[in-house]
Amino acid sequence: MARTARTARAAARSRSLAAVVLAAGKGKRMRSARPKVLHEVCGRPGLWFVLKAAMAARPERIVVVVGFGKEQVEEAVRSWALGVEVAFVEQPEPLGTGHATMVAEPAVGDVDDVLVMAGDDPLPTGDHVRRVVRTLRRGSAAAAILTTVVDDPTGYGRVVRTGRDLVEIAEETDARPEIRRINEISTVVYAFRREDLYRALPRVGRDNRQNEHYLPDVLKVLIEKGERVSVVTTDFGGVWVGLNSRATLAKLGEMIRARIIERHMDRGVTFVDPSTAYVDVDVRIGRDTVIRPMTFLEGATRIGRGASIGPGTRLVDCVVGDGADVTFSVAAVAFNKTNALVGPYASLRPGTVLDERAKAGTFVEMKNTRVGRGSKVPHLAYLGDARIGRDVNVGAGTITCNYDGYDKHPTVIGDESFIGSDTMLVAPVNLGRRAWTGAGSAITEDVPEGALAVERAKQRIIRGYDDRRRAAHGGRAPGSKSRPEDPTAKGNRRPSGE
Repeated sequence: MARTARTARAAARSRSLAAVVLAAGKGKRMRSARPKVLHEVCGRPGLWFVLKAAMAARPERIVVVVGFGKEQVEEAVRSWALGVEVAFVEQPEPLGTGHATMVAEPAVGDVDDVLVMAGDDPLPTGDHVRRVVRTLRRGSAAAAILTTVVDDPTGYGRVVRTGRDLVEIAEETDARPEIRRINEISTVVYAFRREDLYRALPRVGRDNRQNEHYLPDVLKVLIEKGERVSVVTTDFGGVWVGLNSRATLAKLGEMIRARIIERHMDRGVTFVDPSTAYVDVDVRIGRDTVIRPMTFLEGATRIGRGASIGPGTRLVDCVVGDGADVTFSVAAVAFNKTNALVGPYASLRPGTVLDERAKAGTFVEMKNTRVGRGSKVPHLAYLGDARIGRDVNVGAGTITCNYDGYDKHPTVIGDESFIGSDTMLVAPVNLGRRAWTGAGSAITEDVPEGALAVERAKQRIIRGYDDRRRAAHGGRAPGSKSRPEDPTAKGNRRPSGE
């Protein structure tokens, strides 16, 4: 018996598979010029999630059925480099999911099984897909479908079954009252024996309100022929939504984001308040890092171990090293190495790199700048196109004047230099190792190693200045308002009778 079971499993694994993903819909309720399958959920288009889930079943090829916005859809799918043969088939008319699956037949090829998924349903994962395909292959059914139980099934067809076998998917408008009380509905994750699928599809008619070929009607045809359809049930928290409207897009984001955050927590990441953390699907976070409230981690952001991020922080495509601390700050395409400190209220723009133990402090903005190991820019500074050596102190109010109205120019500051507060570094300018600048200086020339550069106009003292200014303004203190005019004074009386 054990040998028979092993033989059956081996035979199931040897069966070939093609995945058909239905991505031709326009999505009228989205009210968008963009195809609905390309609207983003947690940093990726919804179609990306569907294709990643399909890939878990190891298909020989993927057939994407396109229609509205086909050029955009094809370009996006090609950019994802799925590592498997991808074919695109156009559905010339929007005649339903059954018709879309039918036009894909030539591209499906001579495979044993066909997986069909909806490009606008990103909730199913690779685990769900594998379960459906495994159920098809290990049994004698002609098809297997993924279903779920929802709190409110209004508007969905109900799954009527006996044990694990489907009896029918009953449309709500035609269902009897006892059928309407069923809360189990079908998702569009179907696996078919290819021959059974494409023999049944031509028998699916268009006798419905939409005048379309519905894919679920294939199941009815198969059951009427005496074939079995197996049911695989999963739990999506009592809710099922697809990319149908802006409201469902928001709900999808909430559900998939919760899934992402739970996965990070399982791997040793602390989220102080998961409900206020926004984490894209491609973000990676190291163990023992703490994510504080109102933190946004976007794109391909990478965070090391033992870091502290937030509160009130947004990182886009950033790399943050072990032990770094980023507070109330915004950074895009920036790199913060081990134990770097950022914020509060810092803005790190693309091209910024903070080396080990470097600091970009309060109200500091940097762009295309590298701050060396142990160097500090504590507060109120702007550094653009600059290279700062190690163990440099940059005083408050310092700016690099890097733009001359036409071109950007570099500033270089050597190791162990001290930049006085309110220094203007007029690029291009190079400060040697252990250079100093006096507070309030405008540095326009290179500073040699170990030298002090001071640029200030001679201070003048003008005595009695305040008395003269007050006398010229009727004795009023600076900033005070003039006395209101007397309405009874000559020339200000109102005419009689007014």
